[in-house]
Amino acid sequence: MEKVIFYTKEICSLCDDAEALLEMFQQDYEFEIEKRDIYTNDEWLEEFQLLIPVVEVKGIQLDCEHVDFFTMEKTLKEHLPTRKK
Repeated sequence: MEKVIFYTKEICSLCDDAEALLEMFQQDYEFEIEKRDIYTNDEWLEEFQLLIPVVEVKGIQLDCEHVDFFTMEKTLKEHLPTRKK
């Protein structure tokens, strides 16, 4: 199964909203969410501290300015298989 990497941190309302969107899209697309707290890895903290939440789909990163319903749906649709109903 495909993996979507979700860079996040505790106490982040934007991250909470992004996670809710990802969970909603799991109904239509086949993927699992790998959550990564940026405070557990110095490289992630340095790279993403001003950009979180960041959603990565097959190497394509959507940062906080692009983590919205339409952009996320377009990215998932282009890169992930749809769930069979």
